[in-house]
Amino acid sequence: MKRVVFTGHALLQMQRRAIPKDIVKKIIETPGQTEEIRPGRLVFQSQIMMGDPPANFVIRVFVDVTGESLEVVTVYRTRKVQKYWR
Repeated sequence: MKRVVFTGHALLQMQRRAIPKDIVKKIIETPGQTEEIRPGRLVFQSQIMMGDPPANFVIRVFVDVTGESLEVVTVYRTRKVQKYWR
């Protein structure tokens, strides 16, 4: 597995959206689905129960793939499961 690097923007969005780093790493390691947006940029996503009360979310992790690392560009969660889950 390549080294995972987080951009400043990704870390800010994860903090703002209350998405822990360990969940993001787990999604990258074992995604429910993977989609190539363009050459070199992938979206890893999984469905996860989060919140209080718990609700089903799709967590989407946008990653730029370089020769030696996976650079997390941004991360968000959405309840629009049917829109994003293929």
